[in-house]
Amino acid sequence: MGIPGVNSCGNCLEKQRKIDALEDEVQRLKRKLREHDRKALEAPFGSSTPSAKKPLKPNTQPALEKKKRGALNGHKGTGRKGLGREDAQRVVEVPGPWGCPDCGAATGSKAVDDRSVIDLEPMRVEVVMYVLQKTQCPKCGTMSYAKAPGVLPRGLFSNRLLATVSRMHYLDGMPLLRVCEQLGLNPGAVIGALHRVARLLEPTTERLVEDYRNAPVKHADETVWRTEGQNGYAWLFATPDLSIFRFRHTRSGEVPRSVLGTGQLPGVLVVDRYIGYRKLKIQTQYCYAHLLREVEDLEKEFGEVAEVVRFCSTVKPLLAAAMGLRGQDIPDEEFYKKAKEVKAQIETAMDSDAQHLGVRGIQEIFRKNRDRLYHWAQDRRVPADNNLAERDLRPTVIARKISFGSQSKTGARTRETLMSLPVTLKKRKLDPFIRLTAALDRLAEAPQADLYPILLGTTSSSAPAPP
Repeated sequence: MGIPGVNSCGNCLEKQRKIDALEDEVQRLKRKLREHDRKALEAPFGSSTPSAKKPLKPNTQPALEKKKRGALNGHKGTGRKGLGREDAQRVVEVPGPWGCPDCGAATGSKAVDDRSVIDLEPMRVEVVMYVLQKTQCPKCGTMSYAKAPGVLPRGLFSNRLLATVSRMHYLDGMPLLRVCEQLGLNPGAVIGALHRVARLLEPTTERLVEDYRNAPVKHADETVWRTEGQNGYAWLFATPDLSIFRFRHTRSGEVPRSVLGTGQLPGVLVVDRYIGYRKLKIQTQYCYAHLLREVEDLEKEFGEVAEVVRFCSTVKPLLAAAMGLRGQDIPDEEFYKKAKEVKAQIETAMDSDAQHLGVRGIQEIFRKNRDRLYHWAQDRRVPADNNLAERDLRPTVIARKISFGSQSKTGARTRETLMSLPVTLKKRKLDPFIRLTAALDRLAEAPQADLYPILLGTTSSSAPAPP
């Protein structure tokens, strides 16, 4: 006689064990298939994989294809605007036909119509021959020499040309060979001239480092960059009104330490969770966009587990709300009230009991790094994401895909200077062409001149302090 409620049949128990084993095998194969499908679309690093390493790019979703273009009804349009004669730099009168197209009779003038056309004057490079006069003092015999205007000593290219090439290559992202082809210049001579310009302007970037260290909110990020065929990294240190680039062979913490220094710094540094930033003596805010991607990856991998689904459906809107709150047009009092509520809900979700190892892994990140995750709720100037650095690095990523990196260490050093200055000028709404030309003109007159006021002036952005 068997135990009540328990099947003591040997064959039945064996069948049940086989069923359980097969169910476990099915679940394991399903997880493996989902992982295979995810890797096929997102490659080895999940949703954080760079676009260059993704084997397949998904097509546009049908819902987005059918989305109506243009502004919403009632919004002011930004389309083509009419131009009048007062807006024209040149007025050209075009005579009408002398004969009637139907009968051939002579026609007379009746009226005129205005038509505005935006035209382009092709960029031209011209060779200028300066005739430099020599003078001699009749009293002491000292010889004086005239200087060619707008060109560095013993320089072949004018400062205007060098500023234009620097802007086109390092700011606009045009390949240097294409720039030289368009302007009819020798690439070797241009590269040598750019190296010289970078050496002359490099001391100014050290002043940018001081501005960066004193900024209330700082961003940092890095991406792959090859130099001399060897793997290395492009580092970015940025604020809303400046960008500092560093191209180094290593991803170690010595690079951010060389920019941020070893002393205690004010403000908050917004970064991802890369360990190279941890030893810096500054408060750190981790990027929520990276954390949100990890939560989404967890949901994709264990979408059939109820606990994972509940956790992800709770946490994802909270992380998105934290990132979007700073952009809302609300008073500071309302912002800090909402920020406090969102922070409390995130902490509640991360402190709740969980059984699934994936959920516990996400929770552990928030529990161990409380001092690096909630500065956005205490200071409105601090974003919960590192999107500013991501956007600033995008042109560098595109340049890497086109040029495959720098051909020499000197080229990488030149790129540091001639990217940092034009990008910073653009952020401060200063014309890079005008400022670079003025700085080089000043150097031609006084080689020891301080170029910082000429290049960057005193313009800087600021934000209101928190209450």
